[in-house]
Amino acid sequence: MKEKIQSGKVGLKTDAMKREGSCQSRRSMYKLIIISLVLLVNAGVADALPSFARQTGMSCTACHYSFPELTPFGRQFKLNGYTMTMMNTIDAKEDSDRVTRLKLLSALPLSAMLQTSFTHIAKDVPGQQNNSVAFPQQLSLFYAGQITPHIGTFIQTTYDGKTFGMDNADIRYSNSTSIGSKSLAWGLTLNNNPTVQDGWNTTPAWGFPYASSPAAPTPAKSTIIENLGMQVAGLGAYGLFGNLVFAELTVYRSSPQGAANPADSTSSMTLKGIAPYWRIALQHTWDSNYFELGTFGMSSNHYISGIKGEMDSFTDLGFDFSYAKTLRVGSFTLHSALIKESENRNSDVKNFDFTSFKIDGNLYFRNGLGGTIGYFNSSGTEDADVVASATNKPNSSGIIYQLEYLPWYNTKFSIQYVTYGKFDGSSSNYDGAGRNAAHNNTLYLLAWFNF
Repeated sequence: MKEKIQSGKVGLKTDAMKREGSCQSRRSMYKLIIISLVLLVNAGVADALPSFARQTGMSCTACHYSFPELTPFGRQFKLNGYTMTMMNTIDAKEDSDRVTRLKLLSALPLSAMLQTSFTHIAKDVPGQQNNSVAFPQQLSLFYAGQITPHIGTFIQTTYDGKTFGMDNADIRYSNSTSIGSKSLAWGLTLNNNPTVQDGWNTTPAWGFPYASSPAAPTPAKSTIIENLGMQVAGLGAYGLFGNLVFAELTVYRSSPQGAANPADSTSSMTLKGIAPYWRIALQHTWDSNYFELGTFGMSSNHYISGIKGEMDSFTDLGFDFSYAKTLRVGSFTLHSALIKESENRNSDVKNFDFTSFKIDGNLYFRNGLGGTIGYFNSSGTEDADVVASATNKPNSSGIIYQLEYLPWYNTKFSIQYVTYGKFDGSSSNYDGAGRNAAHNNTLYLLAWFNF
């Protein structure tokens, strides 16, 4: 499930109030410090999970421009394991109050999300009803927040109108130290979707569009890194040095939902051994600007069927950048990612190349209005096993236009229009039966509530 609700990252260590009566002045001081830090990292207009807002005592705008897109402060919150809190906690200490043995939030960090949508396709898909309504498109429950002073969670379970089960999950341990005069924020992540732990809104799990129609036709082929969510489990380590250089290495193993576990003869695309995922990013903030440049990738070997025999091997190498500028009237953000995939399918003894490119620019106003234009383009070698079109080529391209309005920071109404210049290999008669790429143009209306 690709719906994207987010959370944030790096080096703040703020304690919650320990005791009610005598802590009023300290609470006020902490709030002032936090607000100052938010201003320094150029927080914009947005929304987050309400459980995080309740935990931190801060508006959703601290971590998001327009949910789920993260601000620099949001990335810090995420990197620090979702643990920063201003909520009253239940504490227990030992060794004359020097060692904390218990620090429980005074309320469970629960949130819920509801999405409902309407979809109109330019030309009816044969055998399918047009003008479809999804209610719900997604109904999710989150356990998201601090568990201990160094461990926090983002766990999502979702009902998508057909099934109910685990969705995105990221459990983190975080800590910090220094090397010389430079800070080092570091941690561990246990998650079930490669890039769900990322914080730059450029990688697959949290990239634009943050929500899309479940009823619309979509290109037949995408990269393997976009399709492993909820089918794997990974354990990794990460660090941010000097608030400049971020690096992560996570290894994944098959952990499928809705299929045999452990994998057996009925399984498909089961990982052989482990699949490493890597991420490196450089970031810099100056004046009202923020810039990030990075690379990420994954290498995996899969049994095509069962747990032995023919293999399908993938190497995905990605490059990305993001830019954000705080404006007097709101904020402007820009994201882009290029993924080049090399695949070797033993059944054909043939290499398949596939490239995916995406870029989106966003303008958000302080009154809750926002607009996005995104461009996407994918291309590669013929692949008749995956792309059942007249050309068997995975070449698709188009533009996504989106207008949105947030009357409240936890509520979004959006209008999205997707136009295709090319679909599964060509712009006209791509299926050999007279259907053109533009026939798949999609109008998508979405109401999105977080509570």
